[in-house]
Amino acid sequence: MVFKKISTAFVATALVITPMQSQAGDAFVGGIIGGIIGGAIANSANQNRKTTTRKAAPRKSTRPAVSSAQRESNREVQVALNYFGFPVGTPDGSLGPKSRGAISQYQALLGFAPTGNLNSWEQDLLVQSYYRAQAGGPLTAQQIATNPRGTQGLLITYRDEKLGVAPPAATAAIAGQMAAAEPVAEPAPAAGLSPVAAAVPQFGAPATLPSFMAQNAAQVSLASYCNKISLLTNTNGGFVTPVTLTDPGFALSEQFCLARTYAIAQGEDLVSKVTGFTPQQIAQQCEGFGPVMQPHVAALAVKSQAEVLNGVAGFVTSSGMAPIQLAGTAKICLGVGYVTDNMDVAIGSALILTAVGEAAYAELVGHHLSAGIGAPQRMDQALPWFDQSTGASANGASQVFAPGMADRANLIKLAAYSAAGRPVPGTTQPTTASTLPTFSVPTTPPANP
Repeated sequence: MVFKKISTAFVATALVITPMQSQAGDAFVGGIIGGIIGGAIANSANQNRKTTTRKAAPRKSTRPAVSSAQRESNREVQVALNYFGFPVGTPDGSLGPKSRGAISQYQALLGFAPTGNLNSWEQDLLVQSYYRAQAGGPLTAQQIATNPRGTQGLLITYRDEKLGVAPPAATAAIAGQMAAAEPVAEPAPAAGLSPVAAAVPQFGAPATLPSFMAQNAAQVSLASYCNKISLLTNTNGGFVTPVTLTDPGFALSEQFCLARTYAIAQGEDLVSKVTGFTPQQIAQQCEGFGPVMQPHVAALAVKSQAEVLNGVAGFVTSSGMAPIQLAGTAKICLGVGYVTDNMDVAIGSALILTAVGEAAYAELVGHHLSAGIGAPQRMDQALPWFDQSTGASANGASQVFAPGMADRANLIKLAAYSAAGRPVPGTTQPTTASTLPTFSVPTTPPANP
């Protein structure tokens, strides 16, 4: 099993909620994850329903007191937010609504999920950038003065350096240096081979055989990919709309990364409602989705949408979990998959959500196939998944991702079909005449001389 050993009490809870079937590996994994995470979600929902029917007596706040160390850490965050242009007022070490709003602005600027709660990476970047700017002295002042975004531009520069993303000017300089550099000497052709033949791989030994089947599945970090997309979106002054659409591939990438951000925020919100388990324990259990769902993820490139969903439905049935438990578990693990860059977990969770009737999540499957991240790039295979998600929106289903973007479903459909080189269903395509038109032109007889 892919799970680490957990306490006897946790296993007992899973056993009580969902019987484990030793003869079915999928059901075993589903029982563990559903019993602990999904069961806790369902129990929490039931408790919430019960407590809302009572008239609760006023009582004192049970919020734990903030330790002096935590308060100092919060104060550092507030000082840094003030410095980079996200005003919070006097740094007092208490992260109230104003501080949470400033944190959300900071996260939105850098392309993170605007949750108002900093994870360790985001907090380290913010605080370390502040101390780095303070230590820079006159150099920092010069960088701020020459950057059109001021201190926020400096923060973006620090983020890019930490992620290894070269700024456009640096990229151009590097390209110019490469063009001016001396050419690298090519190795001499093998004896008896022309230069062209020498450039072709020789397949004498099995170790030299290339793998063509896996070349379309991009082994890249989705987090890094989305950070680069965010940079371009900021440069362009905002998201592409149906009116400004010129590059359908880029428009889909923007919406992919936007949906990823919402999925992460949704997952973190659900994790905060699960009591008795740390985020690390939940993340470890979500890793179990990867190996179990990997065959279904691999089938995306070679099987129809209906065949893939039938396979996933078999897993759902064998898990023995109630749909509300499985959906809650999949939403948590979807966010975990994107945070940890585990595409099997993320795509597998999206497939489960689609299979249990939440069609909006089919969009994510379409994005992975369109971008070729976590799955082979197959735009033709992506279209049915996009159709399912946009169809759900058209039928009045609630919009899960970016609910404030009213024309989002139309944009995705238009971009997806344009990227695939196909006409958008429901639109009239211009027709061309099969022959040149003919016109009768009267002629005037020549005058007699």
